[in-house]
Amino acid sequence: MNYMQNDEKILKRGAEITASYFAFIDQHIQDVISGNISEFMELNEIAGQLAISHTHLTDTIKKEKGNHPCHFYDAKIIEQAEIMLSETNRSVAEIARIFTYDPSNFSKFFKKWTGMTPGSFRKNKKNK
Repeated sequence: MNYMQNDEKILKRGAEITASYFAFIDQHIQDVISGNISEFMELNEIAGQLAISHTHLTDTIKKEKGNHPCHFYDAKIIEQAEIMLSETNRSVAEIARIFTYDPSNFSKFFKKWTGMTPGSFRKNKKNK
């Protein structure tokens, strides 16, 4: 095998790992929301489910997408929380619990990502 073929193989594997990671976290987040799973997995547990090391997962996602895997994990959680805040009448505390957060920690996490509290986000959406 020449170097070119080996590089292509590595690139394909990186894309495959990345696709598997995103598919896994999408499903995992839905499983947490629906109550099928009681808490979010740690990154090392996700790597184990994908049959790769934590370091390899982190390095691959960073190389493929430019950010740490946790960035995308948190972003997907926020995306789902925004949908829930926009499309349901559930209280912020109830949504926090669905996402396995203490309500005050959820508000801090949400504000760090969006620049506003969950309540402000919801109010903003309803005024548009």
